[in-house]
Amino acid sequence: MSIRSSDIEGVEQVILPPVRDLGDGFTVRRALPSAHRRMVGPFIFFDQMGPAAFRGGEGLDVRPHPHIGLATVTYLLEGEILHRDSVGSVQAIRPGEVNWMTAGSGIVHSERTAPEWREREASLFGLQTWLALPTQMEEVAPDFAHYKSHEIPVAEADGTRLTLVAGTSDGLVSPVKAFSDLVYADIQLRPGARYQLRAEHVERAIYVVSGSIGVIGQTGGFATGELVVFKPGAEIVVHAEHGARLMLIGGEPFPERRHIFWNFVSSREDRIEQAKADWQADRFAHVPDEHEFIPLPEQPAPVRYP
Repeated sequence: MSIRSSDIEGVEQVILPPVRDLGDGFTVRRALPSAHRRMVGPFIFFDQMGPAAFRGGEGLDVRPHPHIGLATVTYLLEGEILHRDSVGSVQAIRPGEVNWMTAGSGIVHSERTAPEWREREASLFGLQTWLALPTQMEEVAPDFAHYKSHEIPVAEADGTRLTLVAGTSDGLVSPVKAFSDLVYADIQLRPGARYQLRAEHVERAIYVVSGSIGVIGQTGGFATGELVVFKPGAEIVVHAEHGARLMLIGGEPFPERRHIFWNFVSSREDRIEQAKADWQADRFAHVPDEHEFIPLPEQPAPVRYP
């Protein structure tokens, strides 16, 4: 994980997430958390999955694993994932749909390629984010919600299409149930289109999924795979000469520090220790009809924060 400087006014830092190969050509870019930035608003984890191409008989197999103290949001650009969890949910997610899983006091889930998709060649490309929960909501009952693409608000104008995955932005309000102030939006820019980044939320960042963008009135720009974190209050207009796709994330930061170990997030270190012990002792609820699981790692690679 590295950062680079930018002379563009209003930019706080530019994070360059590393590419990690998980095998069979399936790659992940992890922009958050990093050694240079723990969170952006409530967002504590940001992964780009793929793009990957699977041959017939291949697919994604993320075995059952636990979470506490957060909500996961899965948003696909290509392909399909079958979600199963310990509250009994079985849900396929497709491009444009939103899977919102509230871990709260504890949930277990798996993510796989469905059997019918393994019978043919398939692609997978998407984003998974974790949002830390407010302190008073960290132990809420686990829950799962799925939203079809037609339920998610969209605004289009002058070659810009904004899909509001969650939160509020640009006069839109997403129906996705959130627990704190946030914005999570998919912004598609046709060649020559612009988007005005307003100071509607304290912390904001743009992840460049594809293409590249510049800033009106300033020299320099941002390329595919970069997470651009903006200064509070900054207002700029980005443009894409050849087209681009961006993810906008942000929101109100929490006053309390969040700790993270593996898949566990909490404002209390002792709560994470309890979750580790519970997973090792098989005290989490099980995903129905699944018998595999991912064991607790001895020590995930440390993330050192400034």
